[in-house]
Amino acid sequence: MLKLKLNPNLLECGTDEAGRGCLAGPVTAAAVILPDDFQHPFLTDSKQLSEKKRLELKDIIEREAICFKVIHVMMDEIDKINILNASILGMHRAIESLSCAPEFIAIDGNRFKPFGKTPFECVVKGDGKFLHIAAASILAKTYRDEYMTTLHEDFPQYNWKQNKGYPTKEHREAIRTHGATIFHRKSFKLLPEQIKLDV
Repeated sequence: MLKLKLNPNLLECGTDEAGRGCLAGPVTAAAVILPDDFQHPFLTDSKQLSEKKRLELKDIIEREAICFKVIHVMMDEIDKINILNASILGMHRAIESLSCAPEFIAIDGNRFKPFGKTPFECVVKGDGKFLHIAAASILAKTYRDEYMTTLHEDFPQYNWKQNKGYPTKEHREAIRTHGATIFHRKSFKLLPEQIKLDV
Protein backbone atom coordinates (compact mmCIF):
# COMPACT_ATOMS: atom_id res chain seq x y z
CA MET A 1 0.00 0.00 0.00
CA LEU A 2 1.14 3.55 -0.72
CA LYS A 3 2.25 5.93 2.02
CA LEU A 4 -0.39 8.35 3.25
CA LYS A 5 1.63 11.59 2.97
CA LEU A 6 5.07 13.14 3.37
CA ASN A 7 4.50 14.93 6.71
CA PRO A 8 2.57 12.84 9.23
CA ASN A 9 1.78 15.78 11.52
CA LEU A 10 0.57 18.32 8.94
CA LEU A 11 -2.72 18.85 7.12
CA GLU A 12 -1.31 17.93 3.73
CA CYS A 13 -2.96 17.92 0.32
CA GLY A 14 -1.95 15.91 -2.70
CA THR A 15 -2.42 17.36 -6.17
CA ASP A 16 -2.20 16.03 -9.72
CA GLU A 17 -3.54 16.70 -13.20
CA ALA A 18 -4.84 14.75 -16.19
CA GLY A 19 -4.87 15.53 -19.89
CA ARG A 20 -1.59 17.35 -20.43
CA GLY A 21 -0.79 15.43 -23.60
CA CYS A 22 -4.22 15.69 -25.19
CA LEU A 23 -5.03 17.48 -28.45
CA ALA A 24 -8.54 18.41 -27.32
CA GLY A 25 -10.36 19.29 -24.13
CA PRO A 26 -9.23 20.80 -20.84
CA VAL A 27 -6.36 19.91 -18.58
CA THR A 28 -7.96 18.86 -15.31
CA ALA A 29 -6.39 19.27 -11.87
CA ALA A 30 -7.43 17.92 -8.49
CA ALA A 31 -6.41 18.55 -4.88
CA VAL A 32 -7.28 16.13 -2.07
CA ILE A 33 -6.79 16.06 1.69
CA LEU A 34 -7.28 12.59 3.18
CA PRO A 35 -7.87 11.79 6.86
CA ASP A 36 -4.93 10.40 8.83
CA ASP A 37 -6.62 7.00 9.19
CA PHE A 38 -7.31 6.62 5.46
CA GLN A 39 -6.07 3.48 3.79
CA HIS A 40 -6.94 1.52 0.68
CA PRO A 41 -5.02 -1.44 -0.74
CA PHE A 42 -5.81 -0.76 -4.43
CA LEU A 43 -5.47 3.02 -4.58
CA THR A 44 -2.57 3.91 -6.87
CA ASP A 45 -1.69 5.87 -10.01
CA SER A 46 -4.89 6.21 -12.08
CA LYS A 47 -3.06 5.08 -15.24
CA GLN A 48 -2.50 1.65 -13.65
CA LEU A 49 -6.21 1.04 -13.00
CA SER A 50 -9.21 0.06 -15.11
CA GLU A 51 -12.00 2.55 -15.65
CA LYS A 52 -14.26 0.48 -13.40
CA LYS A 53 -11.69 0.55 -10.57
CA ARG A 54 -11.15 4.31 -11.00
CA LEU A 55 -14.89 4.98 -10.69
CA GLU A 56 -15.13 2.78 -7.58
CA LEU A 57 -12.21 4.65 -6.01
CA LYS A 58 -13.65 8.03 -7.01
CA ASP A 59 -16.73 7.32 -4.87
CA ILE A 60 -14.59 6.18 -1.93
CA ILE A 61 -12.30 9.24 -2.15
CA GLU A 62 -15.19 11.69 -2.37
CA ARG A 63 -16.94 10.04 0.56
CA GLU A 64 -13.92 9.76 2.85
CA ALA A 65 -11.73 12.78 1.99
CA ILE A 66 -11.59 15.67 4.45
CA CYS A 67 -11.97 17.90 1.39
CA PHE A 68 -11.30 17.79 -2.35
CA LYS A 69 -11.68 19.98 -5.43
CA VAL A 70 -11.43 19.37 -9.19
CA ILE A 71 -10.83 22.16 -11.72
CA HIS A 72 -10.86 22.24 -15.54
CA VAL A 73 -8.55 24.69 -17.31
CA MET A 74 -9.99 25.16 -20.77
CA MET A 75 -8.40 25.23 -24.20
CA ASP A 76 -8.23 29.02 -24.62
CA GLU A 77 -6.20 29.37 -21.42
CA ILE A 78 -3.95 26.46 -22.40
CA ASP A 79 -3.28 28.13 -25.76
CA LYS A 80 -2.61 31.46 -24.06
CA ILE A 81 -0.21 30.40 -21.29
CA ASN A 82 1.02 26.93 -22.48
CA ILE A 83 0.18 23.51 -21.09
CA LEU A 84 2.71 23.47 -18.22
CA ASN A 85 1.51 26.80 -16.84
CA ALA A 86 -2.12 25.74 -17.35
CA SER A 87 -1.50 22.53 -15.40
CA ILE A 88 0.06 24.43 -12.50
CA LEU A 89 -2.71 27.06 -12.64
CA GLY A 90 -5.29 24.28 -12.40
CA MET A 91 -3.57 22.84 -9.34
CA HIS A 92 -3.43 26.29 -7.73
CA ARG A 93 -7.13 26.86 -8.38
CA ALA A 94 -8.01 23.44 -6.96
CA ILE A 95 -5.94 24.06 -3.81
CA GLU A 96 -7.35 27.54 -3.21
CA SER A 97 -10.89 26.16 -3.63
CA LEU A 98 -10.47 23.53 -0.92
CA SER A 99 -12.78 24.05 2.05
CA CYS A 100 -9.81 23.61 4.40
CA ALA A 101 -6.42 25.24 3.83
CA PRO A 102 -3.52 22.77 3.63
CA GLU A 103 -0.37 23.23 5.69
CA PHE A 104 1.73 21.43 3.08
CA ILE A 105 1.30 20.54 -0.61
CA ALA A 106 2.57 17.37 -2.30
CA ILE A 107 2.67 17.62 -6.10
CA ASP A 108 2.97 14.85 -8.67
CA GLY A 109 5.86 15.57 -11.04
CA ASN A 110 8.84 17.89 -10.93
CA ARG A 111 7.43 21.36 -11.70
CA PHE A 112 5.36 23.70 -9.56
CA LYS A 113 5.15 27.36 -8.60
CA PRO A 114 4.85 28.56 -4.99
CA PHE A 115 1.30 28.69 -3.69
CA GLY A 116 1.42 31.70 -1.39
CA LYS A 117 3.65 30.79 1.55
CA THR A 118 2.51 27.19 1.86
CA PRO A 119 5.50 24.82 1.79
CA PHE A 120 5.45 22.18 -0.93
CA GLU A 121 7.40 19.32 -2.43
CA CYS A 122 7.36 17.86 -5.94
CA VAL A 123 7.44 14.06 -6.09
CA VAL A 124 8.33 12.39 -9.39
CA LYS A 125 5.82 9.59 -10.00
CA GLY A 126 4.17 10.62 -6.75
CA ASP A 127 0.84 9.13 -7.82
CA GLY A 128 2.47 5.72 -7.38
CA LYS A 129 4.01 6.61 -3.99
CA PHE A 130 1.49 8.58 -1.92
CA LEU A 131 -2.21 7.99 -1.35
CA HIS A 132 -3.28 11.65 -1.49
CA ILE A 133 -1.51 12.24 -4.82
CA ALA A 134 -2.98 8.99 -6.18
CA ALA A 135 -6.41 10.14 -5.01
CA ALA A 136 -5.94 13.45 -6.85
CA SER A 137 -4.90 11.56 -9.98
CA ILE A 138 -8.06 9.42 -9.78
CA LEU A 139 -10.34 12.46 -9.44
CA ALA A 140 -8.59 14.43 -12.18
CA LYS A 141 -8.76 11.47 -14.58
CA THR A 142 -12.38 10.48 -13.88
CA TYR A 143 -13.73 14.05 -14.05
CA ARG A 144 -11.85 14.74 -17.27
CA ASP A 145 -12.97 11.46 -18.84
CA GLU A 146 -16.57 12.29 -17.97
CA TYR A 147 -16.19 15.73 -19.57
CA MET A 148 -14.78 14.27 -22.80
CA THR A 149 -17.46 11.56 -22.93
CA THR A 150 -20.11 14.29 -22.71
CA LEU A 151 -18.42 16.26 -25.52
CA HIS A 152 -18.42 13.08 -27.62
CA GLU A 153 -22.21 13.30 -27.94
CA ASP A 154 -21.86 16.47 -30.06
CA PHE A 155 -18.65 15.41 -31.85
CA PRO A 156 -18.91 11.62 -32.33
CA GLN A 157 -16.61 11.64 -35.37
CA TYR A 158 -13.57 12.18 -33.09
CA ASN A 159 -14.49 9.25 -30.79
CA TRP A 160 -13.60 11.19 -27.64
CA LYS A 161 -15.49 8.71 -25.47
CA GLN A 162 -12.75 6.25 -26.40
CA ASN A 163 -9.56 8.33 -26.90
CA LYS A 164 -10.49 11.17 -24.48
CA GLY A 165 -8.73 13.68 -26.75
CA TYR A 166 -5.33 11.96 -26.76
CA PRO A 167 -3.36 11.91 -30.04
CA THR A 168 -4.33 8.45 -31.28
CA LYS A 169 -4.04 7.60 -34.96
CA GLU A 170 -7.85 7.54 -35.18
CA HIS A 171 -8.15 10.98 -33.57
CA ARG A 172 -5.59 12.51 -35.91
CA GLU A 173 -7.28 10.97 -38.95
CA ALA A 174 -10.58 12.51 -37.80
CA ILE A 175 -8.90 15.92 -37.53
CA ARG A 176 -7.46 15.45 -41.02
CA THR A 177 -10.92 14.58 -42.37
CA HIS A 178 -13.19 16.91 -40.41
CA GLY A 179 -10.85 19.69 -39.27
CA ALA A 180 -10.40 21.05 -35.75
CA THR A 181 -13.23 21.98 -33.38
CA ILE A 182 -13.45 24.76 -30.80
CA PHE A 183 -12.40 22.11 -28.26
CA HIS A 184 -9.06 21.41 -29.93
CA ARG A 185 -5.95 23.11 -28.57
CA LYS A 186 -4.79 25.48 -31.30
CA SER A 187 -1.26 25.76 -29.83
CA PHE A 188 -0.71 22.00 -30.20
CA LYS A 189 0.51 20.31 -33.36
CA LEU A 190 -2.75 18.59 -34.25
CA LEU A 191 -1.31 16.79 -37.27
CA PRO A 192 2.25 15.60 -37.90
CA GLU A 193 4.03 17.80 -40.40
CA GLN A 194 4.35 16.34 -43.85
CA ILE A 195 7.95 15.83 -44.91
CA LYS A 196 8.60 17.16 -48.40
CA LEU A 197 11.80 16.49 -50.27
CA ASP A 198 13.06 18.83 -52.96
CA VAL A 199 14.25 16.50 -55.70
